[in-house]
Amino acid sequence: QVQLVESGGGLVQAGGSLRLSCAASGRTFSRYDMGWFRQAPGKEREFVAAITWIGGVTHYADSVKGRFTISRDNAKNTLYLQMNSLKPEDTAVYYCAAGGGTYPRSLLGYGYWGQGTQVTVSS
Repeated sequence: QVQLVESGGGLVQAGGSLRLSCAASGRTFSRYDMGWFRQAPGKEREFVAAITWIGGVTHYADSVKGRFTISRDNAKNTLYLQMNSLKPEDTAVYYCAAGGGTYPRSLLGYGYWGQGTQVTVSS
């Protein structure tokens, strides 16, 4: 079992940067594919980025490609999301998740979720 706790959210102006962290408990963090998702008010939760546990292969939503970078430090049991050139449309609650597998972009593949951290980008 994995427990996930996100941090690093906040209020930032458009064009700014934030780095989200997701601290995982449990000794098997390194064996999970990990993902970031986000949910804006009135919208469905959507895929942002994912990273595999084998090879560290990354996947990104088109809307964040080139601006966001997902990474993981297995020694620290921590997942990161570096967000640059932030836009108002990036405003959402950001969730990290463990699981992934065959379809890293699908919510259905993730069995463990954090509580979320709010990111607000002002124009």
